[in-house]
Amino acid sequence: MLRLHDTLTRTVREVVPLQPGHLGLYSCGPTVYRSAHIGNLRTYLLADWIKRTARGAGLTVRHVKNITDVGHMRQELAERGGDKVIAAALAAGRTPEEIARAFEAEFHADEAALLIDPADVFPRATEHVPEMLRLVQRLLARGLAYVVAGSVYFDTAAWPNYGRLSGNAAGGLLSGSAAEADPQKRHPQDFTLWRAAEAGRRLMVWDSPHGPGFPGWHIECSAMAMAHLGETFDLHTGGVDNVFPHHEDERAQSEGATGRPFAQTWVHGQHLLADGLKMAKSTGNVYTLQDLRGRGHDPLAFRYLCATVHYRTRLNFTLATLAAAERGLRRLRHCVAAGRADGAAGAAVEDEVVAGVRATVQRALEDDLEVPRALALCWRLVRHDPAGAATKAAALLAVEPLLGLGLDRPATRPPAGDGWRPAAADRETSRATRRWDAADRARIVLTGRGVVPEDGPGGTRYRAATALDHRRGLISSPHEVSDERQRPDRVDVTVSLVCHDHPDDLQRCVASLLRHRGERAIEILVLDNGAGGVLGERLERLAAADPAIRPLHADHRLGEGAARNATLRAARGRVVLLADTGLEAVGDCYTPLLAALADPAVGAVGRFGVRTGDLREFQESQALQVDAIEGYCLAFARRRLSELGFLDERFRFYRLLDFDWSMQLRARGLVNRRLPDLPVVMHAHRGWEDTDPEDRERLSRANFRHFFDRWHHRQDLLVGAPAAPG
Repeated sequence: MLRLHDTLTRTVREVVPLQPGHLGLYSCGPTVYRSAHIGNLRTYLLADWIKRTARGAGLTVRHVKNITDVGHMRQELAERGGDKVIAAALAAGRTPEEIARAFEAEFHADEAALLIDPADVFPRATEHVPEMLRLVQRLLARGLAYVVAGSVYFDTAAWPNYGRLSGNAAGGLLSGSAAEADPQKRHPQDFTLWRAAEAGRRLMVWDSPHGPGFPGWHIECSAMAMAHLGETFDLHTGGVDNVFPHHEDERAQSEGATGRPFAQTWVHGQHLLADGLKMAKSTGNVYTLQDLRGRGHDPLAFRYLCATVHYRTRLNFTLATLAAAERGLRRLRHCVAAGRADGAAGAAVEDEVVAGVRATVQRALEDDLEVPRALALCWRLVRHDPAGAATKAAALLAVEPLLGLGLDRPATRPPAGDGWRPAAADRETSRATRRWDAADRARIVLTGRGVVPEDGPGGTRYRAATALDHRRGLISSPHEVSDERQRPDRVDVTVSLVCHDHPDDLQRCVASLLRHRGERAIEILVLDNGAGGVLGERLERLAAADPAIRPLHADHRLGEGAARNATLRAARGRVVLLADTGLEAVGDCYTPLLAALADPAVGAVGRFGVRTGDLREFQESQALQVDAIEGYCLAFARRRLSELGFLDERFRFYRLLDFDWSMQLRARGLVNRRLPDLPVVMHAHRGWEDTDPEDRERLSRANFRHFFDRWHHRQDLLVGAPAAPG
């Protein structure tokens, strides 16, 4: 019997269908004004595994997954009358319907790529407005809603059970919207059922008994679920972020209108994080399935990754964990392929082993959807079971309908086209004549054409390169870089550079730093921060021309703190200079930096400095002693990394990261000294110029919160602070 964690009762309980042998399942589907990101897709995988498990237990499933094409996905947008579908349509010169249908098609393609079985019904919100209006009228008739100036609100105070699903106490409930308060509401937590159209609005407006308008977000799901599953059904799924306000409000309006339970069981999947953070455009860590495919990954590697973590546990996505998942998936597919070959050669299949594996996997899935345990059972079979290869393959194929990992697919693909064959022939000739250098050059040519040669006793086999082949030499996190802090100094100065674009800036900066090194031993650590392409190739050419340049390549764009830490972990210089690629040395900058940092009382030095009187506003200063050194040119002794640790990786943007580090040095009783005659000049700062103004503001605010929370009480550290009373 299927058991799942019910959010309403906060217990794992049996799912007992209202109609024996049939399961009614409703899932909150996509809002089709943008591409679904992989966090959304993890939630859709949750519903898919529930459906596969229920079918494996002999139930007939009717699955309804809505398409929100009205646009009010976020309640705060509805409260302000905003509509992202309309905004996107107008910006693109298309109708809202055209925008919605394009993203809806993309959503269906994503689900197909992940082997998510299609729902039985995909109702569209725009096609169910009459049902929504009838539901609003029922709530008005029962005294649970009120009308103000053509808008209709649910009266949360009139429904005593409000807050039970999310666990919010009635007296402490916040508004269901993060937007400004709506003065038309009786109570801040009341939510919109129907919103009067603002003056001049023509798109996506419907007539109603209250005048022209459009539905609120929550009423859509209630109306569509009831239309296709009835007023009471078995199971409702969604992400944990839906619990409040969306599902809380959905439950209130549904049960308020009918006087009956809405969903018997509520199941919610936990967040998917990316690089340890919530996905957001402003932090640059939002991934879509198209992004993963563009990097060469099999979409089912993402499904496999989700299978390794229980649905009620947060999953931290990185490209490195995705690559590990892809390796695991390929190994299982190799096992199936080898077993099929044995079976074709006449090897026997032990049916009782196959049946036993399928039964144990089914039991694991029925126990609160323990997909990780089910996957572990498959690996136990592969690694430890004495059964033959044909039996193992048959068992894996028997559980494929439950797991949906595409285990019956080939582990690798043949190369596309024939353009690679001449290089392959050259390589084989070179190997046969023992001309190994020529064979290596031919391999490089093949790799550049997306072909990987695999040499074996029976000859060379060629396959298409995968994301795993292209990942060699890439890092996903600074923690993948060896930590050199406890090792002796190897050079005088380590220069840290982080770049995402503008290879000409990089070349100018590096050339100037090399030109003026004199007899100094320096190293220049350059992180290609997820750019690759032209920048990555230019960096490799620079490194090949001078061993002082040490390149690092990130597989995606790291936040500023993490990116800098990748170089700081690898640093081997007595002094570390954090520099921007907009910096150009016009003379020997190393001698004054080293001389200034020879003073044990000095924390950081650099060309540009600031002072502040309140840790809120910072002004560039011409004084020698400053509160902070600006990160375009900031040097400190490497031993400070052992004393203070690395930079704070919560700073994903460059602003205030340098000030935070400067304040850490001040907190140790050190001074930060500006060097006005340091022979450097600053050109365009791309980190500022290339960032969208809205993102600049958002990222700067986030950084300021981190900075101010940490240092607001330490104004005593400032250069201009009054002396302590004697």
